[in-house]
Amino acid sequence: MAIGLIAGSYSVEVFRGALQAIPEGQIEAAKAIGMSPWQRLRRIILPQMFWYALPGANNVWQTALKDTALISLVGLVEIMRAATLGAANTREPMAMYLIAGVLYFLIGACSQALFLLAERYTGKGMRAQA
Repeated sequence: MAIGLIAGSYSVEVFRGALQAIPEGQIEAAKAIGMSPWQRLRRIILPQMFWYALPGANNVWQTALKDTALISLVGLVEIMRAATLGAANTREPMAMYLIAGVLYFLIGACSQALFLLAERYTGKGMRAQA
């Protein structure tokens, strides 16, 4: 519960910062051409907000993933507990803990790849801003 509250508060800050990163002139331009508030939100604000927020959201996700591993609560199956039981049964603790480490790495690498794909998708039409 504590990790959820912490990750949630960081996520709110990430999205708040992303919203503030949108240039005010773009919103003013959308108002000037007569876009309704819903159109501004859907066409101007949300696409840019997600583009700005994805790197920070990725950091929050990766941190929460690592924090849950530290307190042994990953997904439905707790990996380290399974590794401990496997090590006790096979008497090969190094192999079991190595497998657990590889699983943690794969979870992190797969989620990182998904965030990169999302960043590319939301970044279409956006140029790099210095």
